[in-house]
Amino acid sequence: MVRAQESPRARYREQTRSEIKQTALGQLAESGVGALALTRVAKEMGLSGPALYRYFANRDDLLSALIRDAYDDAAAAVGQAAAVAEARGRSPRERLEELAGAYRAWAINEPHRYLLIQGAPVPGYVAPDDTRGRARAVLGPFLPVFANGTPEAGLAALVVEMTDWLAEDESVGAWVAEYAPDVLGDLRAPSYALAGAVLVWAQLHGSVGLEAAGNFTGMGHGGGTLLIAQLNLLADAFALD
Repeated sequence: MVRAQESPRARYREQTRSEIKQTALGQLAESGVGALALTRVAKEMGLSGPALYRYFANRDDLLSALIRDAYDDAAAAVGQAAAVAEARGRSPRERLEELAGAYRAWAINEPHRYLLIQGAPVPGYVAPDDTRGRARAVLGPFLPVFANGTPEAGLAALVVEMTDWLAEDESVGAWVAEYAPDVLGDLRAPSYALAGAVLVWAQLHGSVGLEAAGNFTGMGHGGGTLLIAQLNLLADAFALD
């Protein structure tokens, strides 16, 4: 009987939390993260400040929930693209383009959420530890794309650093094993996979970040065209098929 009484309460709590987050996202889209405040959210929802604090302890608690959701949705978009590419037998080069395209599509469709996780840091805010795993989930599907590549000589220093990273941090090896289990036992492939993932992250952050912030306005190229050009250069650097 206790469960029967608690279940509706729990559902109502989750529904209200979801409504609070949607209201906050609307404010982010309109005014940016700097304008986010629980009192403003409460006013828009017709709630009192104390009522809102029953669902989120403070602004940073709400911000963390929005950041977790954004990473999870970005990871879902990339993961779905990876599953489709694998089912269709795409080559590594094609998979790279399709995964990156899915990430870009998510970011451009919801730039306020992309900028929340990849934009300028919020002064005074410290992200919770679990966001690291969520961020890695976004990049995870890119690891097998590069695992069997052959990085050019100019990437040697980065490959060495990735090898050291694997040796120093067990969680990095677990990350590679989760997304590219076929490379386990190989002396070089895990480092190649990491080097590629780090590079593609930099490419995505640069190109997609500029586009999401509106910095391509008035320029003579499309964001997708620029990203594909960058990806082709990266694929060439790893001799991807």
